[in-house]
Amino acid sequence: MKKVKIGVLGCGRGNTMIDYCLKNKDVELVAICDFNDYYLSRTVEKLKKHRMPTKVFKNFDDFLECEMDGVVLANYANDHAPFAIRCLDKGINVMSEVLPCENLKEAVELVEAVERSGKIYSYAENYCFFNCTREMRRLYQSGFLGEFMYGEGEYIHNCEGVWGELTKADRNHWRNTKSAFFYCTHSAGPLIHITGMRPVSVQGIEGDYSQKMKDLGAGGASIAIEMVKLENGGTFKSIHGGGLSENSVWYSMYCSEMEIESGREVPGRRGSTLGHIYMKDDRHVPGRKRFFRSYEVKESREARKAGHGGSDWYTMHNFVGAIRGEKTEIIDVYEALDMFFVGHFGFLSALNKGVVTEIPDFRDRTVRERYRDDIRCCTPAKGKEQTLPSNAQGGMNTTDEAYERMKKQMELQRTEKRGGLSEGWKWFWGELKIALNLHKKIK
Repeated sequence: MKKVKIGVLGCGRGNTMIDYCLKNKDVELVAICDFNDYYLSRTVEKLKKHRMPTKVFKNFDDFLECEMDGVVLANYANDHAPFAIRCLDKGINVMSEVLPCENLKEAVELVEAVERSGKIYSYAENYCFFNCTREMRRLYQSGFLGEFMYGEGEYIHNCEGVWGELTKADRNHWRNTKSAFFYCTHSAGPLIHITGMRPVSVQGIEGDYSQKMKDLGAGGASIAIEMVKLENGGTFKSIHGGGLSENSVWYSMYCSEMEIESGREVPGRRGSTLGHIYMKDDRHVPGRKRFFRSYEVKESREARKAGHGGSDWYTMHNFVGAIRGEKTEIIDVYEALDMFFVGHFGFLSALNKGVVTEIPDFRDRTVRERYRDDIRCCTPAKGKEQTLPSNAQGGMNTTDEAYERMKKQMELQRTEKRGGLSEGWKWFWGELKIALNLHKKIK
């Protein structure tokens, strides 16, 4: 069988996708590209150990001239669409990390690039591929749960300890300039994918622009909440952000026949297979609930070793399978934009004092035409005269001292990674010990 030739743009987040290519005998990693010397040199050392003859680029134009079946876009989250369009127009299949685009003009251009190229566009919303969310989708699509009525999606990620590394201590980094609504597809995406339904309206509610966010050098509010109406009349709440003190990943659904929820993220268990089903006959029996594990949705041995609870393996595996012509589960460009629109129009709602705002359907060409010149976003270079503030409470209000602190944090973390366990791993093992001791006490 001919190997699928893959190129990866972005060696930071793309490290997981690079590992997939190195471990999979049916895939050939033909090229990598990154403008960041730190990440590029780190990846080159890895390639040497694997004796992989991969071409290395700092310039995307040169990278694009390589013979590739597919390109993984793992560059900055607000800059995926322009690169995706160039790949598609070159006749190359695309897997895009989150998010699909930054504004509605890019959304229009991305859809039309997919349509005219006829190539695969796969959106790598990995939280749809946890074992628990995959099983929830299987059960819902089988009809077992009944009709969706209400749900909740939660993605709270306190990045305080790694913010310097994530933002490179740069005031203009996308994580610092974006609204809290921007990074919405980890919370809203799985519920859209599970149900297979389109969101039709949203009401956006913004948390406070806290001192913590200012100290990090970030302009977004602490959290964002979207109340979303689906096409069948069901509603879900999506909550996400980095301004709270603890992490939480959790999904729940109330359907006409069953209630179901995933296991909540705890130290040492991320993307858990464990959840609860509340059967119709159980609702009036105090304390009765039934556990479910994804018995029907098998997890491969390779997936267990991949990032984000194994979900990173599935996004790559399904993309490669689709290139081969196999029937695999990917998130296409229209569904990707449905997920993105929850946050984009949620923010527009928050800026307009929380009014319920319609979400357009970009499957319809006549609908897309209304947004062809809509460049509203929080990046001045793209938004120009339509640039939006980072929050609805007066905009960004940070100091030079914040970025100096983040620079020191970044330098310290990189030193620790070269010297042994990073602070992140030290925290993880500490939290795991606490959890195990607590389990013993409860038992």
